[in-house]
Amino acid sequence: MKKAAYLGLSHQPQTAHVGKEYATMQDLTNESFTFPTVSSAVVDPLTDVLRQGAKQMLIAAVEAEAAAWIDEHAHLTDERGHRQIVRNGHANPRTVVTGVGPMQVTMPRVHDRRPPPSQGGEYERFTSKILPPYLRKTKSIDELIPWLYLKGISTGGFNEALQALLGSDCPGLSSTTVTRLVSQWQSEHQQWSRRDLSDKYYPYIWVDGIHFNIRLEEDRQCILIIMGATADGKKELIAVQDGFRESEQSWTSLLLDLKKRGLTIDPKLAIADGALGFWTAARKLLPGAKEQRCWVHKTANVLDKLPKRLQGEAKDKIHQIWMAPGRVSANEAFDLFIKTYEAKYPQAVECLMKDRDVLLTFYDFPAEHWGHIRTTNPIESTFATVRLRHKRTKGNGSRRACLAMVFKLCESAQKRWRRLNRHELIQDVIANVTFTDGEKQQAA
Repeated sequence: MKKAAYLGLSHQPQTAHVGKEYATMQDLTNESFTFPTVSSAVVDPLTDVLRQGAKQMLIAAVEAEAAAWIDEHAHLTDERGHRQIVRNGHANPRTVVTGVGPMQVTMPRVHDRRPPPSQGGEYERFTSKILPPYLRKTKSIDELIPWLYLKGISTGGFNEALQALLGSDCPGLSSTTVTRLVSQWQSEHQQWSRRDLSDKYYPYIWVDGIHFNIRLEEDRQCILIIMGATADGKKELIAVQDGFRESEQSWTSLLLDLKKRGLTIDPKLAIADGALGFWTAARKLLPGAKEQRCWVHKTANVLDKLPKRLQGEAKDKIHQIWMAPGRVSANEAFDLFIKTYEAKYPQAVECLMKDRDVLLTFYDFPAEHWGHIRTTNPIESTFATVRLRHKRTKGNGSRRACLAMVFKLCESAQKRWRRLNRHELIQDVIANVTFTDGEKQQAA
């Protein structure tokens, strides 16, 4: 499959950004590189100032939290009038790994003289919300480890990477952490794949099947992906499931599972590649959804059937179709492409013509949404990073590990997915308002 950047369809800001990131990381994976060595004897003055300042702020916040708790319960006294909740010095120091390196902090202790719950007491004892008792790494560090792994750092390079980022004296961060994380990701994916969807509705969905090599197995793995736009225009991951060669049966099984978990209202529009078994399944299970073929996939398929010397010119003519301001001008550009190539390259023309109607479905939806719904770029741009990870590590060792990794990468990417332009117009789509060439039609 040709990349979206080559096809000239990476016109959305988010896609262009991902393409840039992909190129940068691509360069890294083609060269050998080492992380700078950090000596514990060398102290960066600025980092030390930041660390000390952060430590003081943390200690002050925890002290204030304990003081506020004690003041809030000052009215609790025993029969002699003594307060039941008082300060009681400090606990032993402990080290917490943060984004600016390790910090040694000392927690205030609160003495609670009330009977414990085991003896009939019904109350909550003081526990710091800022620095819970068993916290050893901040959330940013917990997220850093899978981020490094998912972005292409192999487990063998973890010590170098973490020392370069956090210093050589950071405890509890090693390559073995990743092994435990993969198992945790698998459990998280299983739970996520069983979540209730009865309160969800997605007017638009994007669908694709992504193939990966698995080192310990002969067959390539196909992971079925469904993303959706919510009623308020936010993009969400709906499904990530292991499939079998994008077959109708695999997609049928996935769609039936989504319906069983409560996703019972058909989307207004589904966007996908024309070669997927998804469409056969969708026509049976999602009869209310209109079909939009992905222009990224279609352009790649058409160009594959033309000699390289003609591909640049042909790509420009294809762009004139999907960039046309209305269906009439799009059909004129369509006819021009056919007349130009049908005599010498009938296979390329046939490839484009067979999906003519469903390639132009987007004209029946708001023009502000066209940049989102003409292609499966929301999925393709996300999976540029996934493919990078696989190239760096030569693929996962098992199908379950690959599925878990893909799920976590998508989950991470979802935080940065862009909301639909003029997202309020999606309410008109839900209400079945008529759009002609992207313009809303007034009711008669």
